[in-house]
Amino acid sequence: MFTDFGKALGQLGDPRFLRVVAMGLGLSLLLLIAVYAGVVTLIGWFVPDSVTLPWIGAVSGVDALLSVGSIFVMIGVSAFLMVPVAALFSGLFLESVADAVEDRHYPGLPETAGLSLGESLKEALGFFGLLVVANLLALMFYLFAGPLAPLVFWAVNGFLLGREYFTLVAQRRLGRAQAAALRARFGTQIWLAGALMSVPLSVPVLNLIVPVLGVATFTHMFHRLAAQR
Repeated sequence: MFTDFGKALGQLGDPRFLRVVAMGLGLSLLLLIAVYAGVVTLIGWFVPDSVTLPWIGAVSGVDALLSVGSIFVMIGVSAFLMVPVAALFSGLFLESVADAVEDRHYPGLPETAGLSLGESLKEALGFFGLLVVANLLALMFYLFAGPLAPLVFWAVNGFLLGREYFTLVAQRRLGRAQAAALRARFGTQIWLAGALMSVPLSVPVLNLIVPVLGVATFTHMFHRLAAQR
């Protein structure tokens, strides 16, 4: 497992890896900017420039104050949503990461059919929703876990990352049914590898490379485990 992770780290400078990271980050930032612009526009439409308050009188600049305040709200929301949003957009291009790993470390393999854009979008949206919902549900456990909260975070996200990225890689070569069977056979090892991937999720900026690093690691793991079948 650590060998798989080390090989993935060693290839982070690959142009195809960097392209996926850049596209995921760029599209995520564009989406968040667009959302903020929409919020500011709605404030301008529905919030008056001034209001009259009891005992205080007229207060002007309300819309400007709310617009500025929404910046801090968006920063807080971004801290929570940046990773799943980046994972969503990166998920559209992750097959190129698996291709880059196989081209470098496993030459001579037959070409894969690959997923269509629609299938990639469906997979990415499904994982995005699962990641958000699971972490929202896990928040209640974080409150009671105290100093063990990071372990809960790594365990939950490790399971999700392992399940998603191993399946994504394996089904390219085996199909969905056989990929699920292989994942079930080596479930504990895949979960532990996913937990290792989830540790960088706790580190700002570094967490944005998790989708690429995860797929690269699980590509190595897939070929290693498939050889043991």
